[in-house]
Amino acid sequence: MKKIVSLAVLSLAILPVAAQDTYENARFLGSDLNGTARYVGMGGAMDALGADISVMNTNPAGIGLFRHSVVSGSLSVINQENAKRFDQVGKTNLSLDQIGFVYSFREDYEDTYINFGFNIHKSRNFDQILSAANSLTASSLSKLAYAKSVQGSDYKGGYYLEENGNGFVDGWRNRTSNERAYPYTQWDLVYTNGLMWDNQNTPTPDDPSSPYYDPKSIYFNNIFFDASDYSFDRAHSGFITDFDFNVSGNINNRLYLGATIGVRAVDYKGYSEYQEFLIDRKNQSIGNTVLADERRITGSGINVKVGAIVRPFESSPFRVGLSIETPTWYTLKSRNATLLINATDYAAKNPGFKNWGRDEISSGETYEFRYYTPWKFGLSLGHTIGDFLALGAGMDYTDYSTADNRINDGYDEYGNPDSYSDDVMNRHTEQTLKGSMTYKVGAEIKPIPEFAVRMGYNYLTPMYRKSGFRDTRLNSVGNWYSSTPDYTNWEATQRITCGLGYRYQNWNFDVAYQYNITKGTFYPYQPNVEFKDIVPDPDSNQLLSETNVCTPTNVDFKRHQLLFTVSYNF
Repeated sequence: MKKIVSLAVLSLAILPVAAQDTYENARFLGSDLNGTARYVGMGGAMDALGADISVMNTNPAGIGLFRHSVVSGSLSVINQENAKRFDQVGKTNLSLDQIGFVYSFREDYEDTYINFGFNIHKSRNFDQILSAANSLTASSLSKLAYAKSVQGSDYKGGYYLEENGNGFVDGWRNRTSNERAYPYTQWDLVYTNGLMWDNQNTPTPDDPSSPYYDPKSIYFNNIFFDASDYSFDRAHSGFITDFDFNVSGNINNRLYLGATIGVRAVDYKGYSEYQEFLIDRKNQSIGNTVLADERRITGSGINVKVGAIVRPFESSPFRVGLSIETPTWYTLKSRNATLLINATDYAAKNPGFKNWGRDEISSGETYEFRYYTPWKFGLSLGHTIGDFLALGAGMDYTDYSTADNRINDGYDEYGNPDSYSDDVMNRHTEQTLKGSMTYKVGAEIKPIPEFAVRMGYNYLTPMYRKSGFRDTRLNSVGNWYSSTPDYTNWEATQRITCGLGYRYQNWNFDVAYQYNITKGTFYPYQPNVEFKDIVPDPDSNQLLSETNVCTPTNVDFKRHQLLFTVSYNF
């Protein structure tokens, strides 16, 4: 579908208090397997082997094993399997993945020395196209908004609707409050005003054309429609770029120590279109709605990594590596533009509904927020046999449930945003995310000194709980800024790698291939939201209870990467 919304055409407001929700922030967690072709070809299992510029980001002590100075650069071609171009994001893209150097002060006769390094590398490549479609039964996004509205207060996970003098409906904390309810998200706003509310002409209680209403309810102006089907498309693009500054050294060729200060630059863009095909109570088609959303997130973060590699046996090249990475302390800015297109014809067929909804309505916000990722811990093993075989293995652990969603609340005396933890959203994060392990193994074989063959494997356990869902009823400021209701619970990730290397004098030419596959379950919105004794039965005039149950769709993300690295030793 053609793009129908842009950040440039919608007015955006800056509000002083801001945060984001669990699923929006989760995209900044974890990292890709990326770096030099040698590092990727061995599955990243080089944290104890060292002597590759990419370990600067995983175990800084590995830079201490360099015996010569080196400069390198890496470029790759990335292809997403089973994807169609959407929003100018194609299935095949070129990526500049790494450029950096290590300067070694080592002399051949010295056993203790210091190395310095600097590396720029792409730790996350957001390029991804996600598509899903399925049928729906007695369910819709407008029905979810209705279910929240009938609660009447944020205390119950909803909001109280009230129309102002301009015919615009806002959601308040309760009937007497003048404060906006946090569960009244941006998509609630556009659905209420664009599809569900009659801002001029309310049908009389005996109007037989009304599909859903309770004459005794304060929500008499508010209706919803079920949907028979939905379709969804989203294009992610952008990247997280790491700028790593490293110092490391060797003590008597037995102990290697290192530290890296990492600065991260974030540039994320996502554009999605969610379409529902609506039906009336007679199961007759009445048209469709399209929720189009564009979000752009930029900012920076900083972290510190420390590591050690030790040779426990003086006569053996076997070594053990340990690493610790602090949280990345992000300061981010988010902008979104959201548009609802109401292409239904129910009002035209039912004169009592001629003023129901609007053809189009938009919403947009600009805000700054902070986000602190969890700690990361690594353990690795490495061993070499002569000059022809190198073996590596390792595992990393991160407890993603401890990620800290934070609320900006004004600025300090230096003009920096003040922030504090969003306790409500953090409890949701604890219930949605969990600890994840990354297991990696790799090998390098050199049949002749100038030529190398490499292979590797990664397995990442899921960070999402199967029971996790995007709860838009939370009384958290992060919900108000939410402009889309969809979410995906991704499962385990597998990465299979291989590569080749060739050395000519001081030059090294390396190539690697990586196949990455992750399966997941896509939900267009949170399921199983019930509203009791509020829906009138047109046959019995009794108030019924209903549950909004959406239909999930199985999705996958399969990506191929062909990576090239050129380096020079001096």
